[in-house]
Amino acid sequence: MKFPYSLCLIFFSSWFFFSSCESEAIPKKPNVLLIITDDQGWGDLSFHGNELIETPNIDSLASRSIVFDRFYVSPVCAPTRASLLTGRYHLATGTTWVTHRMEVMREDEMTIAEILKPAGYRTGLFGKWHQGKQFPHDPVGQGFEEFLGFTEGHLNNYFDSKLTHNFEEVTFEGYLPDFLTDKTMDFMKGEAPFFAMLSFNTPHSPFQVPDSYFDKYKAKGLNDKDASVYGMVQNIDDNVGRLTSFLKQSGKLDNTIVIFMTDNGPNGVRFNGGMKGTKAHLDEGGVRVPFFMRIPGQDTQVIKPWAAHIDVLPTLMDILGIEIPKEIEVHGKSLLPLIKGNPQWEDRYFFTHHVNRNFDTIPGAIRNQKYLLTLQNNNKELYDLENDYSQTQNIIAENPQLVEMMEREYLAWFQNVTKNGLEPPLIQVGHAHVPRIELPAPDGKMTGGVSFKGKMGWANDWFVGFTSESDRVYWDLEAVQSCEFELYAQLSNISPLTIMIDLNGEEWNATISEANVAEQIPSPDRVPRGEVYEKKWPLVYLGKGRFQQGKVKLTLRAKGKKNGELEIKSVILKVLNSSLPHSIK
Repeated sequence: MKFPYSLCLIFFSSWFFFSSCESEAIPKKPNVLLIITDDQGWGDLSFHGNELIETPNIDSLASRSIVFDRFYVSPVCAPTRASLLTGRYHLATGTTWVTHRMEVMREDEMTIAEILKPAGYRTGLFGKWHQGKQFPHDPVGQGFEEFLGFTEGHLNNYFDSKLTHNFEEVTFEGYLPDFLTDKTMDFMKGEAPFFAMLSFNTPHSPFQVPDSYFDKYKAKGLNDKDASVYGMVQNIDDNVGRLTSFLKQSGKLDNTIVIFMTDNGPNGVRFNGGMKGTKAHLDEGGVRVPFFMRIPGQDTQVIKPWAAHIDVLPTLMDILGIEIPKEIEVHGKSLLPLIKGNPQWEDRYFFTHHVNRNFDTIPGAIRNQKYLLTLQNNNKELYDLENDYSQTQNIIAENPQLVEMMEREYLAWFQNVTKNGLEPPLIQVGHAHVPRIELPAPDGKMTGGVSFKGKMGWANDWFVGFTSESDRVYWDLEAVQSCEFELYAQLSNISPLTIMIDLNGEEWNATISEANVAEQIPSPDRVPRGEVYEKKWPLVYLGKGRFQQGKVKLTLRAKGKKNGELEIKSVILKVLNSSLPHSIK
């Protein structure tokens, strides 16, 4: 890897060492630690003026970092992650929302990990992924050689639960953010340069946090939810402190770029610096988040021009001296000129899109350094962010020409980033090295009277409502090669029944002669959750089948009127003759 000499001289003098057998300095590749939290707002830091929360370690990191005052992401988590990983607007990657496979990023998108891996970097992701569950849309398929975490939008329990380690299911003990931090530190111990992405699950619901954190904020007079959130954030802060101490003690701190950021606005109304909006909103409070970037050898500074998630990939590659493959259409810009104090930085537009269950051109927004235009159904609003960042005065009536021009820009952008279509990619089966494929209910579709237990079909939900033979669930698949498999289902039934399995018109039945009852697992929630609770699901064998190469439709239904109060959590395929050892747990 080749570093531009001027950048090395300015930023990375501490990253050079002299070999005993060489007279010239040899550049040592910097490590990268990217920390991202889930549903933590801009105001969930004492660094940003929140007098109730205590985040001394993150504040300390910020005080030694380049602080981007106006850093923007997407209104919800999966779109932010797609843009962060690729440097592209999420709509261009295929990611449009957070569930029903609308969160899945196309496999031909190139991530930070996929660029760094050929450059000699070890790549690891610890925690939340939320870009697709099955290979090649999972972290392993998108450049991470080490993945330990969960692929869904949230995990159902944060204590003593289950995770995915590459292709295998594993259990962990303790509190999940602590466990993920431990494993990230283990990964960073190696000699080769690393790109470690620590994607915390908190403070996303369910609101579960150890007593010491919860009790501390209850004593400050907060309600149970806010006490949970602030406790979760302080736990994140403690883990950031542990990471910093590890990097210092291991001698890696002066050779590691550290980024701290969050993925959207706060998951509730609480202190947010006077900004309008929360998570899932187009307004400032929904998309403006903390972003601190510590570059060894670079003094701290506050950068006022706006920046965004699409800028992270090109900025990292510019700092590291790694060329971005020419075939990638990166939408962001390297922020290195801003960091260097380049006075020629030009303002630009940042575009936002959000889905309210069904995809449409709007809700959307377009903003630059001065103005924000939000586009909703039958409602447009224009704000002067330089003089009214709290969005108290809608100035749309006084600026019709500006509004018309900005809306044209938004529509042109929308047409461009959706030019490759928005249909989620099919679930792929038949990869020889993938022994176990899970087809969760939210990845499937339903007909008749079937619905989701939790209505919306968020992560971890399941199918209910099988009352007639016309009630069916199905998954659209693509077999990359012909293969044989054993079929299992995580299901619950209170009386015997027969399930009909249809594979592209070839049908067979599986008789379930006894009850299989899914038992709810105790959940230490501090407040009632909006998602389904976790259950221990029986795993029922449904027979063997064969996928012929090509598109496949896998359908399940209950035969006859005796449906046994059937509920289906997922279908699991155990591929036979796989090149890896496999087990169904």
